[in-house]
Amino acid sequence: MRAVIVGSVESSRVAIEAIARAPDWSLPLVITLPPELAHRHSDYVHLGSAAAAAGAELLSAPNINAPHACEAVEALAPDYVFVIGWSQICRAPFTEACGGELIGYHPSPLPRMRGRAVIPWTILSGDAITGGTLFWIDPGVDTGAILEQRFMHVAADETAATLYRRHMEILSAMMGDALIALALGRPRREPQDERYASWAARRTPESGRIDWTWPACDVARLVRASGRPYPGARTKSAPGKGDLIIWEAQAVAGDRHLATPGQIIERHEASFTVQCGDKSALRIIEWESDATATPPAIHAELGAG
Repeated sequence: MRAVIVGSVESSRVAIEAIARAPDWSLPLVITLPPELAHRHSDYVHLGSAAAAAGAELLSAPNINAPHACEAVEALAPDYVFVIGWSQICRAPFTEACGGELIGYHPSPLPRMRGRAVIPWTILSGDAITGGTLFWIDPGVDTGAILEQRFMHVAADETAATLYRRHMEILSAMMGDALIALALGRPRREPQDERYASWAARRTPESGRIDWTWPACDVARLVRASGRPYPGARTKSAPGKGDLIIWEAQAVAGDRHLATPGQIIERHEASFTVQCGDKSALRIIEWESDATATPPAIHAELGAG
């Protein structure tokens, strides 16, 4: 069985390694973004070494629907094409070149949370259970029949980094099962149940902008959802200054302080505490800023300007 992989992130690497391990499978081609377009994915991974280890040619394609990408796939006539970790929609020329047998991965239990930024949205929505899905790509967006699906619990303190890592683990396991079923000619094709469909909107770095009038537990959730490998939660460090990026924080009691939301109420050598809404506060444990390497001054106001 011959496969092609299209992708440019960590899940793409996981899929490459799964195919390289699988008996009766070969991977002659990996299509990826050129390094100069790495900014398209905050979790971009250069796939050169993974492709080489799997014996695959690495082809750069800024646009998967471009003629050279379609021609490269058509010339190989693969049994299946895995589009995993790629933000562009596969249009008719590419799907036709693939023979219509395209498989994608989505980090949600489809049909729930079709769309973008699913890992952050899973944390922001407070879901207790989530999952991952290998599915057959059709003309819709994340609407194709289910090939493999696994569920997992979401911890109360889950971060984007921990949830991302767990998705890589279940993807690796699902790829192994899917490759066996595909090689045997008995893959699952279970239609999605539209009654349970929901959609997740695109997020940008500004989606992580902190509103200090929120209760500290909500700001802490935004920090957990926006963290690595994503751009981080952010706030203005001072009027006229750049952003302060917050990577780790913890909600604490703030009812003994009289301060405005966003004001620094405690400052230590390696942390500082910010007043939030609802008489709560947020202790900032890890952060970065172009303006300063030390915690902001006591009583300074974040978010202003």
